[in-house]
Amino acid sequence: MSATQPAAKLLSLVLGGFIAGAAIQLQQPVLFDAWVYAVVAACVLGLACLMAFPAAPKAWLSAASVVVLAGASGFALTGLRAAVFQAGSLAPALEGQDIEVVGRVLAMPQRSEDALRFRFAVESARLNGQAVVLPAQLDLGWYSGFGNRSQASSRSEAEPPDATGAPAAALALQRQPQDLRAGERWRMTVRLKAPHGNSNPHGFDYELWLWEQGLQATGYVRAGPRDPVPQHLAVGWRHPVERARQSVRDAVFARVADRQLAGVVAALLVGDQNAIGRADWDVFRATGVAHLMSISGLHITMFAWLAALGMAWLWRRSVRLSPALCLALPAASAGAWGGLLLASGYALFSGWGVPAQRTVWMLAAVVLLRQSGKRWPWPQVWLLAMAVVVALDPWALLQAGFWLSFVAVGVLFATDSGAVDARPVRGIGQNEHEFPRLAAVLPLWLGAAAASVIRAAREQWVVTLALTPLSLLLFNQVSLVGLLANGLAIPWVTLLVTPLTMLGVLWAPFWDLAAAAVAALMVFLQWLAAWPLASISVAAAPLWCALAGIAGGLLLAMRLPWHWRVLGVPLMLPVLLWQPLRPATGQFELIAADVGQGNALIVRTAGHTLVYDAGPRFSRESDAGHRVLVPLLRALGESVDMLMLSHRDSDHIGGAPAVLAMQPQAALLSSIEDGHELQALRPATRCAAGQRWQWDGVDFEVLHPAAGDYDAPNKSNAMSCVLRISNGRHSALLTGDIELAQEQRLVAAGANLKADVLLAPHHGSKTSSSAAFLDAVQPTLALVQAGYRNRFGHPALPVVARYRERGIALVTSSQCGAATWTSRQPSEIGCQRQTALRYWHHRPAAVP
Repeated sequence: MSATQPAAKLLSLVLGGFIAGAAIQLQQPVLFDAWVYAVVAACVLGLACLMAFPAAPKAWLSAASVVVLAGASGFALTGLRAAVFQAGSLAPALEGQDIEVVGRVLAMPQRSEDALRFRFAVESARLNGQAVVLPAQLDLGWYSGFGNRSQASSRSEAEPPDATGAPAAALALQRQPQDLRAGERWRMTVRLKAPHGNSNPHGFDYELWLWEQGLQATGYVRAGPRDPVPQHLAVGWRHPVERARQSVRDAVFARVADRQLAGVVAALLVGDQNAIGRADWDVFRATGVAHLMSISGLHITMFAWLAALGMAWLWRRSVRLSPALCLALPAASAGAWGGLLLASGYALFSGWGVPAQRTVWMLAAVVLLRQSGKRWPWPQVWLLAMAVVVALDPWALLQAGFWLSFVAVGVLFATDSGAVDARPVRGIGQNEHEFPRLAAVLPLWLGAAAASVIRAAREQWVVTLALTPLSLLLFNQVSLVGLLANGLAIPWVTLLVTPLTMLGVLWAPFWDLAAAAVAALMVFLQWLAAWPLASISVAAAPLWCALAGIAGGLLLAMRLPWHWRVLGVPLMLPVLLWQPLRPATGQFELIAADVGQGNALIVRTAGHTLVYDAGPRFSRESDAGHRVLVPLLRALGESVDMLMLSHRDSDHIGGAPAVLAMQPQAALLSSIEDGHELQALRPATRCAAGQRWQWDGVDFEVLHPAAGDYDAPNKSNAMSCVLRISNGRHSALLTGDIELAQEQRLVAAGANLKADVLLAPHHGSKTSSSAAFLDAVQPTLALVQAGYRNRFGHPALPVVARYRERGIALVTSSQCGAATWTSRQPSEIGCQRQTALRYWHHRPAAVP
């Protein structure tokens, strides 16, 4: 049954309106009360019932009324779900408290070299012997030793432990994480906080990710020498799928000796993306195949297609045993339902991640539509699948994977790629008596195979053209070798590696073959990644540029005369050539990135860029350079002239290797010692008082340390490079981790310390920001770069009081996110956490 034109138009309006309504609701900075959304939903339902009556006025069925009604339903249903979920958030009074919890390990734990992360379903919780209410699920970390836990002090994902006051030797005996298994019941003491992530322009929204995962609190297990011992209560029978996943993952690592290859095999088999190292992810992103190395929509869709073919083949063969089966249910229908069922099982075994869920819902919508006998035009099928996904997971609209998947499918539909006849050649393998005729049919089979290859190549070319502008919008980067890499990697991974990983569950030696296939692919990908300009980066462009670029890519890919296709070229130019506005000559700008507990600032003039400090190292596989600074510099289109590292502490240089790798032209100015490991990456010039230079009418001057300080033993904080930036009218002072003695020395030396904006020394520590120093600087604004609920208590309350006594506005990164200050508007500061505020974002309490 095909949809009539009026019905198809009405359906498109309903589906499109619903999606638009959900998208509008996602822009709310603050949620309404739940009853408001419930009333709107009830009104929409009532009006829809009235419109369904035959006697309803035709004006009620106008396009505008249908769109408004559908949009209101999407808005109300999404808002109601959000309000109900938000009602279960963690009470602020419970943050930072030692709470005894009893519950179950929900999913397969993720182990790294320094921690174990797992999801925990709370059954009961007690604080000081009194029952308390916690969110239903927690995201917990169990750190392996105090040293590693302190390294995590600025992690956005989990709050690090507080110092217990015990000697360092005792703290080193921190109880190691146990071998937790999914489904086990445990009693443990935890310390929690509200979901809080770094907030930066063009950065990853960690709080949205937690919201979409159904997590409303993060924290860590208290397992120090003075803490109660975590107790394993029972094995438990729940979560058998997660227990099986964990067992299979462990078996893969036990079988495959090379942990690099084992990580990829485990990721493809059970969806454990954390098993893949960062260096491998860099190669996959540079070659444009990162989407293949996790259980993505492509894997599940391909698996569903193969499973449907296999089920249909088996169903046809079953006619000999029971002819009634094929009469009751045609083979094509049996294959479709069987493929959907097996694909759902595959998604469940791979962890039932949000992208996998979206794919299953999309496939279910298409299968139900086709099996109902309806033949809708492709735009309605496309919109229906999108609306089903949005109804079940409206926050998917903010995920890059959602748009990449649906735009790719839509482009293939729009360019009529399916017009090529892809029917299997009759006579090959359909009857065992026909195999003697194989030689006669072989030329025809080869022709069909060649046509299939050509069709696949064309589809990959079409998708690449259309998705390039979208990828630039979403990631500010695109792989120029992606077409070639995917041409081999897609069939290699989906038709060879992934089936071998699955067969390994039945017979472990297949995992050796899968690892060998991954190793061969890695050689090819590493070769491509080493090409000059294997990938290009562009500055973040506005939405209209990306839309124009997608339209241009679509024009180039469509089957149109070439004089129409070439019009796509100018449409793609804005997204490729876009450059953000820079300060005017004689002006400068500061961007204090939100990196948690650490310093990282970007200083921009009309034609130059300086990065002051590079933030902390979060773990062995993660640092502020990779997570924050590299994406931010890429989005700004920056070419860094100088990286200035104030001193050697890890919360200031942790991200330096990533920045130096991204910016090979950047000079390095620092107080790090000659034998420091960074010297091997880029020889550093010592910073010393008296160094001066000018960029675009803006003066830069180093005030500390003195050249002679390098000849005497000093604490690393005492050697912090202090930089003053001025255009003659307004100035900024960047101080690193100097303490009282260095502040007194600067004041006594009579240096010009006056500044409009001050980077608070040592993150607002009680050992810095002395009264005399603040009186000499006389700032109107002070920036404190410190982690939310950091274990050091920065900024210290006495320091906060000193700033307030002098009328100095104190801006903390935990409340502001990334802070932007310009010399053109010295009394104002922009806060990313306020300008990009949405209802799922955390609102930390003001500094007391």
